[in-house]
Amino acid sequence: MSAVVTVTELTKRYRGVTALDGVSFSLAEHRIHGLLGRNGAGKTTLMQILTAQNFATSGEVSVFGQHPYENEQVLSRISFIKESQTYPSHLRVTHVLRAARLVYPGWDEELAQRLVDVFQLPRGRNVRKLSRGMLSALGIVVGLASRAPLTFFDEPYLGLDAVARQLFYDHLLADYAEHPRTIVLSTHLIDEVSDLIEHVLLIDQGRLLLDVEAEALRGQVVTVSGPVAAVDEFTRTGTELHRASLGGTARATVRGDFGPAAHDRARSLGLDLEASSLQDIVVRLTTSHNGHAAGSTAAADKEAVR
Repeated sequence: MSAVVTVTELTKRYRGVTALDGVSFSLAEHRIHGLLGRNGAGKTTLMQILTAQNFATSGEVSVFGQHPYENEQVLSRISFIKESQTYPSHLRVTHVLRAARLVYPGWDEELAQRLVDVFQLPRGRNVRKLSRGMLSALGIVVGLASRAPLTFFDEPYLGLDAVARQLFYDHLLADYAEHPRTIVLSTHLIDEVSDLIEHVLLIDQGRLLLDVEAEALRGQVVTVSGPVAAVDEFTRTGTELHRASLGGTARATVRGDFGPAAHDRARSLGLDLEASSLQDIVVRLTTSHNGHAAGSTAAADKEAVR
């Protein structure tokens, strides 16, 4: 599977702040990638550089095999939808869709109109009079109907209620199945999108902590609970990311190699073993990450799952 995006030693500094610090990875085509991390981790800066809306301090970026800056051949194949999406205040919903139809070569007008009905958008209303949720829905309509080979969604669904967000996930997955493309979801609602994400990029403090297939990652991190001594014994073979104790019992999140033998070992020690959710994995890795001493580097993660 070929790489749509390749990033090598990418660094971005703003005066005394390093937003991205030597980040390297690639994004395979026809995959849904989750770009995860805390506020200020560097996710939006990364997407801005990949879409030629910002400049790197150093490093290399390749999108569709070319540099994206002032490259119409590349930029016409990219859709970047963000939470703070703004439109000229004089435009109506229909005007935004008409403009998008001119911008995106793969635009699907039938899908756009269908999604307008799904999200109950008033076609004739001025965008400045739309609620936050309606603005989010409008961005989603543009992002999905663009059918861009590389589509970024930077938290555009935060303004939606739970029902509307589920509609977005359902239509994203259905349209992706029929028309595969490379999609990047940047979100804090990790539990909601965990079933969609096929590949995980985790950024913390400008550095890449994870670059790994989602399924492989889920097999690497478990939560074990039981008597403290038994938990101590079990965690010796892994990296403990978090622990909570109450009396003589403990509950720990551990990263390591947890195949069938590990599950048998947990049972022999009288422990309960369960897979950690993607959200719990992200939370534990970022909170334990201090000076890069805890958690693994992206290179080590790649090696671990080969």
